[in-house]
Amino acid sequence: FRYRDAHAAKVLFVLEGTAQPLPMAKDAAGVWTITTPPLAPEIYRYHFEIDGISFLDPANPVISNSLARPASMVTVPAGTPELWDLTDVPHGAIDRHIYTTSAVIGLPDNQSEYYVYTPPGYDQKSNKLYPVLYLLHGWTDSDLGWIANGKLNLIFDNLLAQGKIKPMIVVMPLGYGDMSFIHSPFDVWRTPSSIDHNTTLFTRAFLTEIVPQVESTYKIARDRNDRAIAGLSMGGLESLTIGLNHSDEFAWIGGFSAAVQKLDFATQLTPPNPKTEDLRLLWIACGTEDGLIRPNRNFVAWLKSKDMPVTAIETPGLHTWLVWRDNISHFAPLLFQPR
Repeated sequence: FRYRDAHAAKVLFVLEGTAQPLPMAKDAAGVWTITTPPLAPEIYRYHFEIDGISFLDPANPVISNSLARPASMVTVPAGTPELWDLTDVPHGAIDRHIYTTSAVIGLPDNQSEYYVYTPPGYDQKSNKLYPVLYLLHGWTDSDLGWIANGKLNLIFDNLLAQGKIKPMIVVMPLGYGDMSFIHSPFDVWRTPSSIDHNTTLFTRAFLTEIVPQVESTYKIARDRNDRAIAGLSMGGLESLTIGLNHSDEFAWIGGFSAAVQKLDFATQLTPPNPKTEDLRLLWIACGTEDGLIRPNRNFVAWLKSKDMPVTAIETPGLHTWLVWRDNISHFAPLLFQPR
């Protein structure tokens, strides 16, 4: 990697999946360079820190989706296609929807959005009904995050072609209840009242606006056994909160690196009852180097103390898309399978 700035005193290279920034070296022409160790095939976000200020790579037009922290992106290819690669298989469609919200605060003229993935062969005129996965993004991302950063549509295209998942519709909404939550410093995550405010408003928008609109537009089965909800980080907090508090509507629940560090399990969640809730899957995953690993372990321990059947997954990794693409690749094949 190279960056030209003859006047910079210090340039660091920040690479997704690496715990600490890496120092770059400057040559006589003022070009800073670094050669990384060999990288595993993946999609990596990166940026440069020049005298303490973050900069994108001006020579790379590929930029991650983010409302606050965009990064340059580079793909390290494998010898054979990975799940997130574009391959010669049938492809699903992605639809963008804009709607007027009365729940979300801070959007221009109250206009919110969500994206919908429909699998190959989906026919609006057919009587066939599909199960649905509501998939929520993390803090700083937008409703496009799971597509732009997660390559969700390509992963599902390839998993379907391999016969590893059931055909399903995936709904990816804008996940904020109050847009000031994304435009606040990271300290907002130290304030439980701000987190609760954002989660409460999003839950209202999700249950009263998004779900009814999606179900009236698409060929979606209405049974709880055909509904799943999952998300990463902030979206993991939202999916676990919504799913566990509305288990009569969702039988499949997943949280990836969920931001449960300030969640008061006993007061903010419906007292769990494994018999009455009858969840088909409660799947909680986190990277072992993630700062949220301990809160997730505490949450799993609390669920087990209530005799809730929970599948706890720990994999190597930080709070990154390298972990979350792996999470969805293993979570999706479990959905909507027979008992």
